[in-house]
Amino acid sequence: MAEDVKTTRLELIETRNRIRLAENGHKLLKQKRDVLVLEFFKIMKQAQDQRNELNARMKDAFEALAMAQAYHGILEVENISLAVKKAPNIEVESKNVMGVHIPHIKGEYVSKTLEARGYSIQGSSAKIDEAAGAFEKSLEIIIKLAETENGLKKLIKEIEKTKRRVNALDYIMIPSLKSTAKYIIMRLEEMEREQFISLKTIKAKLEKETA
Repeated sequence: MAEDVKTTRLELIETRNRIRLAENGHKLLKQKRDVLVLEFFKIMKQAQDQRNELNARMKDAFEALAMAQAYHGILEVENISLAVKKAPNIEVESKNVMGVHIPHIKGEYVSKTLEARGYSIQGSSAKIDEAAGAFEKSLEIIIKLAETENGLKKLIKEIEKTKRRVNALDYIMIPSLKSTAKYIIMRLEEMEREQFISLKTIKAKLEKETA
């Protein structure tokens, strides 16, 4: 460090300015990390609730499917399922949380009317309608859960990245800058002492010569 650092007052001022900037950046990054962590736990709770709801709805859906197959037969239920033509549309937008773009997934035509499902109402029964409705409800939760878990992944990445930056400032950059400032101050004080001794010596010599 002794060879690289300029031991001037200007360099000391610039180093102190860099310390202030680093400390301000450190404070802002810690605030960002804390907000992201709070958002992470909030979304994680949503994900847990959605998983529980999905498990319950899938259970209901498969029970309804089993009832429809028992009433109509497996082949007839499969033929009716093939009549469904219109698949749901998925739109993906994003919302910004402290610079992190979290996806917002929206599904269209997930829950359909009896006519929109495509199969003949006359050739089916309420058992088919119940099974179709149950799976449509399950799909709604799957779309929400996909949005939530995707958001969690992005938040985890950003939290880790922010933590690394905070730690780099905390343990490397700020201590290094403070050490540099301390070294410059020490060298400037040494130089002042050397100048003082030098001036004192010259003064004593001049006084001796004058006498």
